[in-house]
Amino acid sequence: MLIAQEKKKNNIAEYVLYMWQIEDLIRANNFDLDSIQRNIINGFQETREMKEEIRAWYAGLIQMMRKEGIMQDGHLAFVNDVVEQLNKLHEKLKENPEEQKYREVYGWAKPNIEIFRNKITNTGANDIEVCFNALYGLLLLRLKKETVTEETTSAMTTFSNLLALLASKYKAAVN
Repeated sequence: MLIAQEKKKNNIAEYVLYMWQIEDLIRANNFDLDSIQRNIINGFQETREMKEEIRAWYAGLIQMMRKEGIMQDGHLAFVNDVVEQLNKLHEKLKENPEEQKYREVYGWAKPNIEIFRNKITNTGANDIEVCFNALYGLLLLRLKKETVTEETTSAMTTFSNLLALLASKYKAAVN
């Protein structure tokens, strides 16, 4: 909860990836709030009151995930909404002739986006979804301590650069 609030305020792209990770943590704990308490919440160096707030936050996420039917996979609607907002901003920026830097960074990422789009099952995913899916996949590979090729690392850097610039533009637009 605390980390999510901070990321949402400061870097919306990191927030999306963090929330995807939280969804997976909830699934890994079988939607069991007591398991989440033992495995996650108790590890925080916070007051008892703050831990209760964090527990309530997880309970709310569990309830939403059940209600939205994303027990096995998928993402919370409010997180998908953020991704959609980012994609709308992305579309505006790449069409704006005054956004030369953004268009340049997107140009570096675009071939990698197309390559990755052809590797995923959701071929209708927009550019921003593809970048998020790729970076989240990289995170999972690193957590499993699997080898990542130099080519993949290079492609992921273009996605990171694009999302970082987009997150910066988003923050400027909402402030």
